[in-house]
Amino acid sequence: MRPDPTVVITGASAGLGRAVARAFARRGARIGLIARDADALEDTRREVERLGGRAVALPADVADFDAVDGAAAAAEAAFGPIDVWVNNAMATAFSPVHALEPQELHRVTQVTYFGYVHGTMAALRRMRPRNRGTIVQVGSALAYRGIPLQSAYCGAKHAIVGFTDSLRCELLHENAGIRLTVVHMPAMNTPQFQWARTRFRRRPAPAGPTLAPDRAARAVVWAAEHGGRELWVGKSTFQTILGQMVAPALMDRILARRAWDGQFRREPLPAHYRDNLYETVPGVHAVDGPFRESLPGHYTRASTARLALAATGAAVAAGLMLGAAALARR
Repeated sequence: MRPDPTVVITGASAGLGRAVARAFARRGARIGLIARDADALEDTRREVERLGGRAVALPADVADFDAVDGAAAAAEAAFGPIDVWVNNAMATAFSPVHALEPQELHRVTQVTYFGYVHGTMAALRRMRPRNRGTIVQVGSALAYRGIPLQSAYCGAKHAIVGFTDSLRCELLHENAGIRLTVVHMPAMNTPQFQWARTRFRRRPAPAGPTLAPDRAARAVVWAAEHGGRELWVGKSTFQTILGQMVAPALMDRILARRAWDGQFRREPLPAHYRDNLYETVPGVHAVDGPFRESLPGHYTRASTARLALAATGAAVAAGLMLGAAALARR
């Protein structure tokens, strides 16, 4: 990656997206910032330039491909060829499946899944003729393991993995010079829990310990620089994905008991609460949320994690075979 790359980030007005913009700004990057809220994007743009980068605010709804493609064209007009595209925008709804409105599920899917598809397609339109560039998909441990009350979000994250795997095969078939990587995140301390759509009268909260967005952003920048198929960030991501691989039925029971109430704070939802599913919430958007951050920002290549799992499984199998042989001799 060049020392002053052109980077486009979706969901750049708050939370992880804004943290990623700050991380690239410290490296002198030229950044196209995509989100719906023009005022929040302008605030992010000013912060990027204070940190040493350059930025252009590109208000767009990622559910609209033409808007995303237009933003990509505007980013290249301002800063030249796009080197890195980071898909990060998301929406969610806390609700049991039976209480979800179909249009709510559609909207979460349009933003969280099709937003990634639209961003990827806009990036490919520009990267394929040059045969270079990097696309980073911000994934989640919930791309491998669904949890109660977030079926729309978990389904969209699962879909991103399938879409990205298919695209990766196509790029390999073409021997393309475009890199494609997924960074799977744990729960993060972002403002999303202050404006998520919810069916409940208590404030939403992350399920489990949280990671600071600035730490997660460093993993996204690392992935943009070094590539790799997947990166798993945080101990809880590692545990969740491997737990699902080894004992999915046990994971079902654990999450059925713990992950329902575990996604809410004790205080009631305020009367003035507004969600951002269809409309933006006014005001400057922060990077950090109100929760205590307790996860270290360690990350592991998925290939390394799976190799460790395979080695552990082989060791267990070998031990069982030796034990069986010993019993047979007796």
